[in-house]
Amino acid sequence: MATESLFRSSIGKKFAMALSALFLLIFLLQHFIINSLAVISPTAFNEASHFMGYNPIVQYVTQPILIFAVVFHFVMGFILEIQNRKARGPVAYAMNKPQENSTWSSRNMIWSGLAILAFLVLHLIDFWFPEMNYKYIAAEVPDAERYYEELMHKFQNPWRVLAYVVAFFLLMMHLLHGFQSAFQSIGARHRKYTPFIKSFGKVFAIAIPVGFMLIAIICYLKNIEVL
Repeated sequence: MATESLFRSSIGKKFAMALSALFLLIFLLQHFIINSLAVISPTAFNEASHFMGYNPIVQYVTQPILIFAVVFHFVMGFILEIQNRKARGPVAYAMNKPQENSTWSSRNMIWSGLAILAFLVLHLIDFWFPEMNYKYIAAEVPDAERYYEELMHKFQNPWRVLAYVVAFFLLMMHLLHGFQSAFQSIGARHRKYTPFIKSFGKVFAIAIPVGFMLIAIICYLKNIEVL
């Protein structure tokens, strides 16, 4: 009963949302490491992608957990935003001068989150749906050398590259507040370690999205060179 009451409370929901955020941060880092291989070694990128695409633990254990974490994180974020707005009541929020007491990132988490959600839909259409079709619907013979060419093909279109760059910029803004907020929500606050968490969070929030941007841009430039 105590556990049930905890997760019905605002604190419990924030705690659960923070746990999903930390899991997604780990996935984001892993995803970046694999994608970065595309600009370092196409062969290594193909090998890593093929392993991830056909490893049963990744496909039937980690992937469902990831999908659940994404859905849970966004749904819980919307629920908490609605609760916060109700808690503020009819008093004009502008009267509190939020720009003087908080960052743009913290005030617009819901909007950057919605933009990231829209990007995830595009990302699923670009990569995940074709992958599911290739393996389970069309039942094509596994080809360990197809992934790099498929990635390069997606980044031939400059508008798609621009969409990815904008999306990762918004992800950066989301992470600038979300990273340290997740640690704070799970109670990881200490006068000795909190400054490190904040500093590391800023580096992570900037470096990973910028890295994804560069991958998309480099792939596009490579396509131009081929033409």
